[in-house]
Amino acid sequence: MTITFEPPTATHTATRPELPSGPPKLSRDLLRQAERDTLATPRMAYSLLARMMFKPVDLLYGRQGSFTKFAMLETIARVPYQAWERMGYWAVHRHAGRSALARRVFERIVEARADQDNEQWHLLIVQDLVQRNGERQTWLLHRAAPWVIAFFYYHVSWMLFLVRPDWSYRLNAEFEDHAEHEYMTFVAENPALDLVPDPGTYAAEYGRYRSVADLLRQIGHDERTHKLDSLRSMREPRVR
Repeated sequence: MTITFEPPTATHTATRPELPSGPPKLSRDLLRQAERDTLATPRMAYSLLARMMFKPVDLLYGRQGSFTKFAMLETIARVPYQAWERMGYWAVHRHAGRSALARRVFERIVEARADQDNEQWHLLIVQDLVQRNGERQTWLLHRAAPWVIAFFYYHVSWMLFLVRPDWSYRLNAEFEDHAEHEYMTFVAENPALDLVPDPGTYAAEYGRYRSVADLLRQIGHDERTHKLDSLRSMREPRVR
């Protein structure tokens, strides 16, 4: 018996949902406005847990912003999204018999993965700036210390999510608010960065900007977007 297969056609192909587009890319004028908006907005009232993370970072890397400090922040910025992804897969398995609910949970997993990828691009970009600027990184401060803090943050994030998801989202919003202000303050205090061209190492994936200052403003605005997403998630922390 001969079996023949028809070539796939458009009618045979299901439409695959697109991944979240991520934070919007802003024009130069809007990036400058974003900086002004951030600097005019008070920081959030940080919780004890948030301050427990920020204080060691300031002690180890200085209160002032720097490329090496930003590399540290971006190393741990991915952690809550990884924790939520892990908890999401556990929830999908738990609710496998309720397909509509499992689908909504999986949509949150996809969003967490997209945010995680965005933070990964930040890390790659900042590490490139560290190397181009010739800043020294040691094993203890730039390998071991970030791992210890990330380990703590990861386990706190998923345990909070297990007990009270809104607490986990709140902690991430505080972290993102801190990062947003760190980037925008650094740019404001270093006006010469507006004269340094964006090297464009990851332009194909992240976009190219007129200067390193604009590149950092875009990253700062991304952090604001993540913060607002977490604050919205606090209003409906559990998927129903």
